[in-house]
Amino acid sequence: MSVSLEVKERAVRPRSLRNQLRHSGQVPAVVYGFEIESTPISVEEKELTRILRDNGVNAVITMTVGGKKINTLLFKAQLDTFTSKMKHVEFLAVNMKEATEVEAEIVLVGESEGVKAGGELAQNLYNVLVSATPDKLPERVEVDITKLAIGDAITVADLPKSKDYDIITDGEEQIAAVVEAKSETEEESVGEAAEPTVIGEKPE
Repeated sequence: MSVSLEVKERAVRPRSLRNQLRHSGQVPAVVYGFEIESTPISVEEKELTRILRDNGVNAVITMTVGGKKINTLLFKAQLDTFTSKMKHVEFLAVNMKEATEVEAEIVLVGESEGVKAGGELAQNLYNVLVSATPDKLPERVEVDITKLAIGDAITVADLPKSKDYDIITDGEEQIAAVVEAKSETEEESVGEAAEPTVIGEKPE
């Protein structure tokens, strides 16, 4: 999937220009990679946020820089700690004919047999590294857990195969497992701290 984003080339000096851009609803950014030198740009924050919300973080974003149309992926976004607004964004220009690697979200689908039987579902891995040409990169990888019984686990090797992309993450990595639910007695015993031993104190 490819979407268009309007960008503007920007000056890097003085540094106060960055704050001026942010106050006007723009985000300082940079684009670099395939057939383009590192170029400072600015983008409208609302438009970029809308694109990512509607198309996902792995969408191919097409922009025109220096009169040249390029295809990019969002590589990194720095957010403000307090407001969560974007402070700076990096775009990676890509070759649409060459495979690239990104992370895709793992989404568990269905309710497992083990949970229905009283077990607890524990998810240990939330993203996998995938490789594909930019137009085939998935936003998410779904895994059906309905047949997962108590004591069963799903690993990366169990993920469904796709003709569009390859999964790079080690196949032995555990994604999720269904374990027996702890009884109230077990939870209480875990919460109780043992009486501390004082060094040098003689036992009675």
